[in-house]
Amino acid sequence: MRPIDERGIRASFINASRKEVSDVTLPTGFADLDFDKLDYVGWTDPKLPRRAYVVAWVDDEPVGVVLQRAEQRVLARAQCSWCEDVTLRNDVQLFVARKAGPAGRKGDSVGNLACADLGCSKTVRRLPPLAYQGYDRELAREMRILRLQEHVTGFLREVAG
Repeated sequence: MRPIDERGIRASFINASRKEVSDVTLPTGFADLDFDKLDYVGWTDPKLPRRAYVVAWVDDEPVGVVLQRAEQRVLARAQCSWCEDVTLRNDVQLFVARKAGPAGRKGDSVGNLACADLGCSKTVRRLPPLAYQGYDRELAREMRILRLQEHVTGFLREVAG
């Protein structure tokens, strides 16, 4: 992910009111983020535990969305739709984003099952286990990274409408 500053993050939100944007609390340690190891910036709001944010670059523009975390946790072990982690080390949570523009004002929204800590960028960078003799683990990791980027970009585009 390309670096982005606080001003860029606040300007990137497509489904938030000015009040919501002004209430955004940036993630702890934002100044120390290593953008080379991130596919998106995702965090939960420490002041509002059910609110989360995701910002990623889509078509050379930063796009951010405000997410609402479901009140109830997913009871069955689910797979994250973004990182497709099969080791199930992380809890998966339903996140819902109000659509941008008139559709969002009418109440339309988009939901997604994602890692509860929004740490998919870290998850996909782990070297996968050896599936069979000759399995290219480095290539598999690169493919997981590309799929994560595609999934996040697709979700953001769906929210944008």
